[in-house]
Amino acid sequence: MREPLAARDPDLSGLRVLVVGLGKSGLAAVRLARERGARVTVTDRRPEGELGSAAEEARRLGAEVYGGGHPPGLVAETDLVVVSPGVASSAPLLQAARELTLPVWSEIELAGRFCHGRVVGITGSNGKSTVTSMIGAILRDAGYSGGTGGNLDTPFSDLLDDDAPDAVHALELSSFQLEAVERFHPQVAAILNLAEDHLDRHESYEEYARAKARLLELQCGEDAAVLNADDPESERFLLHVRGRLHRFSTRSEPDPGAFVRGGRLVLRCADAEFELLPVSALSLPGEHNLSNALAAALCCKLVGCANDAIDRGLAAFRPLPHRLEPAGSVGGVAFYDDSKATNPAAAARALATFAAGSVQLILGGLDKGADWTPLRDLLPIHARRVLLVGEASEMLRAELSGTVPLVECGTVERAVRSGFENAQAGDTVLLAPGCASFDQFPGFAARGEAFRRAVARLEAEEGGDA
Repeated sequence: MREPLAARDPDLSGLRVLVVGLGKSGLAAVRLARERGARVTVTDRRPEGELGSAAEEARRLGAEVYGGGHPPGLVAETDLVVVSPGVASSAPLLQAARELTLPVWSEIELAGRFCHGRVVGITGSNGKSTVTSMIGAILRDAGYSGGTGGNLDTPFSDLLDDDAPDAVHALELSSFQLEAVERFHPQVAAILNLAEDHLDRHESYEEYARAKARLLELQCGEDAAVLNADDPESERFLLHVRGRLHRFSTRSEPDPGAFVRGGRLVLRCADAEFELLPVSALSLPGEHNLSNALAAALCCKLVGCANDAIDRGLAAFRPLPHRLEPAGSVGGVAFYDDSKATNPAAAARALATFAAGSVQLILGGLDKGADWTPLRDLLPIHARRVLLVGEASEMLRAELSGTVPLVECGTVERAVRSGFENAQAGDTVLLAPGCASFDQFPGFAARGEAFRRAVARLEAEEGGDA
């Protein structure tokens, strides 16, 4: 019987580690395991010709690479399995590993075993990247060492180059990453909200929520848990809180927590109140971004950041690419790129940012099985028309019929032109598709860039706005 691996700094020397999936996090796991002396094998369902430089880099690091599928016999010669977030927990190879009682870790769990600094972990259905980036910017301005990443750009394993006992790492964490954690320990854990998403991957909404809840369950009484007091679905997480509960709200004054009073952000914690910058100093539009700012400020205060660092970080923060980002203005019509709005709740939040009856909304892509009710209720209030694109068009026509006119456009480029031609001065053409992008694009960023190119062509033809 194998000895369990230590919770902190496990000895990987000579252990056989199987990394499943050679994406960005998989390659980072290979690098970390090899640095710690493990014998590493990598397997990926993609043919080796599609793995490109990742396979070359894995071999350079000393790993054995298998492309084109997951040979089932690999687990019989393995001591530890590290699974990439793109690999479903139901994959036969992982099921075989569990039957052999092998530990199956995410890259987050692997890196967490070697992390000596503190971690602020952020999950939720929407806003993770924005809040994580806000926190990271504030932490660095405040002088803390550490990194910002996780599901956002840089894998946790690669942040360990900047690790130290006094470091603080800001990590965006997806449900896929949290499925396979055992001892990962965030000192501050925030769940921003919960809405139906990734039901093409998780068996049910309840399973999706359970994966998110893992972030709280791994804490202890000295840690801090942060929840959204305005989100009814987040109430289910109260049963999973192990740390000291704090909440944030744009509509009430939770104690302890973060809220708005007299037009300013306010923190109430450790039996004291702290007034921060005015709401008007924030550059990100919408109530959801005010909520994001409150969550980030609260997390940073719980880490120990000074108020002036929080103020500076929030005031200087600008929208991340493809997150309700201005994309131009032509003939009095504004264009906004929220390609990262990949579920109906995110699309609804973006739509609600704009004035009643003023939006030409681009929807569609690859459906993930979520409920469209949140958006359906808002369309008659905020939208003039819905411009349908991609594979989900037929489904959306059935789901949204009877709300506002639905126009079949097929592509983002045609939707931009249709939206402009049918808009009035002062209107907005909004890309907030509510779906994944993989039917027509390699990712949400490529879809956003296609939108921006189409807007640029209109600007060139029409002369734009001064």
